[in-house]
Amino acid sequence: MAEDNSFSDSTLVLVGHGSTLNPDSASPVYQQAETVRESGLFSQVLECFWKLEPNLAAVLRGAFTSRVFIVPLFISEGYFTEQVIPRELGFCGNEGTDFPCAQVRNGQTLYYCGPVGTHESMTQAILARAKSVAERYPYPRAPKPAETELFIAGHGTQNNEHSRQAIEHQVEKIRQQGEYRGVHAVFMEEEPYIQDCYRLAEGPYLVMVPFFMSDGLHSFEDIPVMLGEPEKRVQQRLQAGKPTWRNPTEKKGKLVWYAPSIGDEPNISKVIVERAREAARCANRAPTIQSGHA
Repeated sequence: MAEDNSFSDSTLVLVGHGSTLNPDSASPVYQQAETVRESGLFSQVLECFWKLEPNLAAVLRGAFTSRVFIVPLFISEGYFTEQVIPRELGFCGNEGTDFPCAQVRNGQTLYYCGPVGTHESMTQAILARAKSVAERYPYPRAPKPAETELFIAGHGTQNNEHSRQAIEHQVEKIRQQGEYRGVHAVFMEEEPYIQDCYRLAEGPYLVMVPFFMSDGLHSFEDIPVMLGEPEKRVQQRLQAGKPTWRNPTEKKGKLVWYAPSIGDEPNISKVIVERAREAARCANRAPTIQSGHA
């Protein structure tokens, strides 16, 4: 079957985690969905969340096209993308992660796509964030990449070995380009920890990019404290509606620029569309599975 790059008969479902504690956590999902919607590429674009309304389990009821492409706006493969989301959407039961990613239900073909964060082109989103934060706050001047240590910060967890792989892969790709003096992965809950950046950096300039899809508790509160800001000061700034990290801030003899999370980077909408194209190509090479789910 020939590759089909047209989605005029298709619905895009963009899946986010969401948070009841931070309403802004949904913003990147809505922003990227609106960008794709304005392109007119898909007949229909829907948003849904694990922790917010519209709810993940009910979203497919609103999809009225013959094809539905489901793209998780998540950073890495792991518990949510391999178990929770496919289970809630009826791709699999509770038994595990081995399920067909294209299924036919009631004459409608559903495609479960790979997470956005593991796509090869996410490298450009990270580099764009690092470049823009240094150029926006050029004090005393914007450091050149060749004299800057780039840190990519993630959550990390001992419960899922995949949680850090997406970040380590991006670190290796950027390191091979040779643009930055050094490139490092650091984590909130695994070694090397975020606070280890001062020990790991040999140069005087640090740029840290949080590899999260949305700004929230981790990026606004936890990481600035891990970087050395007093927790009381961070909370005061947060309550006043001010940035919790001032760019650049000098800590331990280093100037540190701290970027926003990457979820609203413009090129992510292109990654979303490419994930749908990949799923369509994969389904063309393998038979879809007839499912009895309603």
